[in-house]
Amino acid sequence: MSFYPICLDLEGKTCVVVGGGRVAERKVLGLLSCFAQVSVISPELTDELLRLHNEGIIKWINREYRPGELEQAFLVIAATDDEETQKQVHEEAAKHNLLLNVADVPRLCNFILPATLRQGDLTISVSTAGKSPALAGKLRMELEKRFGKEYRVLVDILGAIRPVILASGLSQSDNEQLFKQLLHDDMAGWIRTGDWSSLENHFERVLGDRVGEDWLQQMRSFYL
Repeated sequence: MSFYPICLDLEGKTCVVVGGGRVAERKVLGLLSCFAQVSVISPELTDELLRLHNEGIIKWINREYRPGELEQAFLVIAATDDEETQKQVHEEAAKHNLLLNVADVPRLCNFILPATLRQGDLTISVSTAGKSPALAGKLRMELEKRFGKEYRVLVDILGAIRPVILASGLSQSDNEQLFKQLLHDDMAGWIRTGDWSSLENHFERVLGDRVGEDWLQQMRSFYL
């Protein structure tokens, strides 16, 4: 089976997790990191999920899943090893054309969850199409060593300068060239070591008078 990689906007969208154990907890935390509205259907919760419920962060439906509960969902995750529940969730999700992941059962999924590294708005995901989640997890750990928190700052800085360049009136091809020139090989290293003068000199050299003191002050607010 081949999966199409995609990034979803889950902010404010209803996502349902069936199950309340450790696997469900990991799925819920991942959904919350994307600002989803999460409901958990389970007669029991982990301590962390119970805390999230008590603080009003997630909704808890305190019983076993019943067919007919997913119609309003945008995305569903079945984090239970009960095969009958998995089958019922799959049937209901298919009926309503919902996005569905059944943990560790790729044949019942219409999407799978890759091993993911996040540094702010930088997201790097690794998938083996469900064939070896352990390998995907190992590769993610290796990526963590390569892409540290300096990349979180780098993405924020580049995101702040992008509208400045786009508003300068250049052609699309000139914009593309300018964006490429900005990507100096040493940028992440400058951020990691706090060599802000080299970073600022690089921006001034590439962008010239497009960069004013106001923007440099904004950029400094991203410094570690």
